[in-house]
Amino acid sequence: MSLSRRRTVAALAALPLVPPGAGPRTRTVWITGDSTAARKTPDEAPETGWGMALPFFLTPHLAVANHAVNGRSSRSFVGEGRLGTVLAGLRPGDLLLVQFGHNDQKAGDPARYTEPWTTYREHLLRYVAGARARGARPVLLTPVERRRFDAGGAAVPTHGEYPAAMRALAAEEDVALVDVQAASLAEWRRLGPEASKAYFTWLAPGESPNHPDGKQDNTHFRPRGAIEVARLVAAGLRERAVLAARDVRRLDEPVPAAWITY
Repeated sequence: MSLSRRRTVAALAALPLVPPGAGPRTRTVWITGDSTAARKTPDEAPETGWGMALPFFLTPHLAVANHAVNGRSSRSFVGEGRLGTVLAGLRPGDLLLVQFGHNDQKAGDPARYTEPWTTYREHLLRYVAGARARGARPVLLTPVERRRFDAGGAAVPTHGEYPAAMRALAAEEDVALVDVQAASLAEWRRLGPEASKAYFTWLAPGESPNHPDGKQDNTHFRPRGAIEVARLVAAGLRERAVLAARDVRRLDEPVPAAWITY
């Protein structure tokens, strides 16, 4: 896919999703984050961001505008002007979901790295303050866990102090928080080392034309994993009373992987 085509696809994907005949939307759920949430292009399939599946769990009066982008941190998303673009679109009553942490850990990259208890918190505050200034509600999401197991087969955390720093900030600033890190870690522990592979981009040689030699990716999801993480996010928004019961659907129902489109 050409660079211009990629940019066009990315721009269209960031628009709120409004199915034909659904009528006017009253609120928009904006997603800021990294590759674990981002919309993927056809040549990236079957890699799937959880933001692609979130609309399946929200009722039609809510739109989803997915601005998450591969490789971004809380710092680089701001530095590239992406937060400014999102804030310009926010309207009173909208929700701003903020999930960063994976790329904030890259200490060798000054454009992305943040220190958990200082610059990470400082950058997150820019999202919080920007949303509140526009009458929107910020929601902090701890970073979804990678697939990592110890020698005994127990899932282990990989994000260091970043989740704790976000939790502390949410408490101090009275910001709603969905603890995706804790919820996803519990899910990987429940599944175990083998069953959890079906949620991540683990591909056998020849399984996908985009990855003819196969792939073993413990960070990014295939459709099944993206759907289940989106379910955790939607359930968390309901449990925290960020969304009402009328705002969510299918929390206890199966969602086919075939619903994912690229």
